[in-house]
Amino acid sequence: MAKFFADMMATLFEIRSARLLQASPDAGTMADRIEALLSGEGEVSGMMLAKEILSRYQAMDDAAKCEFFAYLAEHLDLDPDNVNAAIEAYRAGRSVETLHRLSRAAEPRRQGLLRRLNQAPGATVWLVRMRRDLLRLMPQMTELGVIDADFQHLFSSWFNRGFLVLRQIDWSTPANILEKIIEYEAVHAINDWQELRRRLLPRDRRCFAFFHPAMPEEPLIFVEVALCRGIPGSVQVLLGEDREPLHDSEIDTAVFYSISNCQEGLKGISFGNLLIKQVVEELARDLPGLKSFVTLSPLPGLNRWLKEISSDHPELATLLSRIENGDTQAITDNRDWLRRLCVEYLLEGKRSDGLPYDPVARFHLANGALVHDVHTLADVSANGWKQSSTMMVNYLYDLPSVSRNSERYSAAKAVSASRQLEQLLRKDRNRRRA
Repeated sequence: MAKFFADMMATLFEIRSARLLQASPDAGTMADRIEALLSGEGEVSGMMLAKEILSRYQAMDDAAKCEFFAYLAEHLDLDPDNVNAAIEAYRAGRSVETLHRLSRAAEPRRQGLLRRLNQAPGATVWLVRMRRDLLRLMPQMTELGVIDADFQHLFSSWFNRGFLVLRQIDWSTPANILEKIIEYEAVHAINDWQELRRRLLPRDRRCFAFFHPAMPEEPLIFVEVALCRGIPGSVQVLLGEDREPLHDSEIDTAVFYSISNCQEGLKGISFGNLLIKQVVEELARDLPGLKSFVTLSPLPGLNRWLKEISSDHPELATLLSRIENGDTQAITDNRDWLRRLCVEYLLEGKRSDGLPYDPVARFHLANGALVHDVHTLADVSANGWKQSSTMMVNYLYDLPSVSRNSERYSAAKAVSASRQLEQLLRKDRNRRRA
């Protein structure tokens, strides 16, 4: 525990010191305080104003928050005349001065406000929560999208790789962090502390998370890893209560079976690809015998896609009806057919923009993984039945080909797959032609 906090001691001190800052007496409307913060020069007074504005915001109900965001959208937007004048000045004479003038004119005052609000110690976490509120309220007020663009612009700088800290989460991690791992797990629910213990304590289990120095007690994203012999095809096997942990000498495969984003306010800020790459480096260094890095991933869009195509295939509609009633035998009897449909979904199921239909596939393919294998009866939880008829997929991170796969996906939206799955799809096409 001491080691975990030692790395972030200075930041924790700053956050605790924030409690010493008291909001100044009410001296006007929220708009008055915002304008005072934007126009002020003193560092101490700026910190006090930022603290006061954030404290007021936290006390608001949704109606007041909508008014607050509406003010930012309308009154702290770009001044088109000022932008045009700055452009003309830069066109007339390109210099450091005219470039600075153009840069200032092209930045909404909202960004300046958010930067100044972040002066208050501990403010970053509240700004992330502010964006979470914004995302929740945006469907009611689409004009607030301009504010979200400002948040994304700033957060992409504040939360870039240079500021992220990788930490291994284990059974000695402070309890408040472990509680958040339970709370934020988004793929395979952790129902109690014993279940968490089975995922963290055995020698063949790992969990890694990214933290930010300004949010040392809030994981940003975490990945759970099972160290195995061979590539697994069932999450029940990975999470079983009675399994025997493997010794290091028996392990040849690292399985990323759950990746969970923790902060809704950081939606759209990419961490997952960085996390996987760094964890692969950590594991490869610690366990030289590792030969394969794979996932065991859900297929959140599979059932939805199957229902869409079942309108033209009555026999598929019948099968889906049996599966919806929890008929395990229906899956066993139709295993090969379901696997072929799943491969078609992953390799050929595309959105209107040409990208894969499945959101998890888009994530791993963009990172350079390939579709390696698919499995029936791989997730027999209620969610597994509901979203994918119990099917799961392995994405393989073949280190020598990761960069090439990622480039092909980015340039041509090409889906890389194992030879066995490509052959399975070809056989199915040939069978249908015959």
